[in-house]
Amino acid sequence: MGRLSWPSEAELDDVKKMVANVSGRGVEEVKVVVSPYRICPLGAHIDHQGGAVSAMTINKGILLGFVASESQQVLLRSGQFQGEVRFRIDEIQHPRPVNCKNGEDHTSNGTTIHEECQWGNYARGASYALQRAGNLLKQGIVGYICGSEGLDSSGLSSSAAVGIAYLLAFECANNLKVSPTENIELDRLIENEYLGLKNGILDPSAILLSRYGCLTYMNCKTKEHKLVKSPKLQENQSKEEHREYKILLAFSGLKQALTSNPGYNRRVSECQEAAKALLSASGNNLMEPVLCNVEPEAYEAHKDKLETNLARRAEHYFSENVRVTKGLEAWSSGKVEEFGKLISASGLSSIQNYECGCEPLIQLYEVLLKTPGVFGARFSGAGFRGCCLAFVDANHAAEAASFVKDEYQKLQPKLANQLNQETAVLICEAGDCAHVI
Repeated sequence: MGRLSWPSEAELDDVKKMVANVSGRGVEEVKVVVSPYRICPLGAHIDHQGGAVSAMTINKGILLGFVASESQQVLLRSGQFQGEVRFRIDEIQHPRPVNCKNGEDHTSNGTTIHEECQWGNYARGASYALQRAGNLLKQGIVGYICGSEGLDSSGLSSSAAVGIAYLLAFECANNLKVSPTENIELDRLIENEYLGLKNGILDPSAILLSRYGCLTYMNCKTKEHKLVKSPKLQENQSKEEHREYKILLAFSGLKQALTSNPGYNRRVSECQEAAKALLSASGNNLMEPVLCNVEPEAYEAHKDKLETNLARRAEHYFSENVRVTKGLEAWSSGKVEEFGKLISASGLSSIQNYECGCEPLIQLYEVLLKTPGVFGARFSGAGFRGCCLAFVDANHAAEAASFVKDEYQKLQPKLANQLNQETAVLICEAGDCAHVI
């Protein structure tokens, strides 16, 4: 179950042997960072506005084996990408906003990497973030990084998983004591400052704070978080009402890089414009223009003054916050079906109000809604590429996976044929937080 199923001993051994071969050191000296992928059942697209979010990790992700290099040299190899990365850990790193071309992604497993989009940027970004926070780095690493085999990680925040993996490795090699909340901020520096992506702190928070068997709740304005235990059969609850679940990931075959699509950053800006207009209308012009600074009463009083696009973005933000609150209540009460309905409503708002997604992802979402045994579904990530997630009755997971694969093949045969058929629809379990073995 969960944390025990990934990584396997065989996976750990393979990574350790790769590092030992490259470094000339013993296998017993190799440490491994386990950095899982994450899903966000509720709280879509509102973390950058200080909203409330929920998340959990899954039993798939990034493994980074490493040994301290006993010098300032960093040497890295990848299981997905060719070549090697070399730099000195004490080099001064400067921001280099990513501008991948042709929809190619430098963080998702199985995609082709563009020459301008070096896969080592996240390692350099981790060095940048640690330097930016005032840490003195003297010890490099020799490392080997890989993702779960055969899995397209688009929409599962592979970028945050990679960034966190490098942070933990550099910290371990340099004997730095850094808390999870500090590492959340460091990963934000990698993504926002070093690479120029305007995302929030949901992804690193999920990866660093989650615990096996729990749903992680975080208030992105106050940074407060709590872990809500997985649903148990309640005293006054029937077995029909309480259902055991699995996590279903259905992949679209789209691998366009999020950083190359202006849609994501544009929507963030529109949320800020909506906040500015609402704050001005309510006499709070001096407050930072993010939607968490707008009181729900002020939104209701002044929402009719917003332009159409801005009104939709604000509606998504405020309705999604409500869904997160209701979702936590349903989860803690063991009402997985109710929790699933809220996930589906989140997916619909992402399409209609946040206006993200594209035809293949929307079709995949709609297929999941009619799949036998599925409690609820939505995009995983921004909906411009990658996959959809669903919570499904554990007893019908295999049947559901087969149904989704067949139906999506009919709708998008070209994209479906590009997928690894063994992992096109994946049945997963909850995972644990990022850690060093």
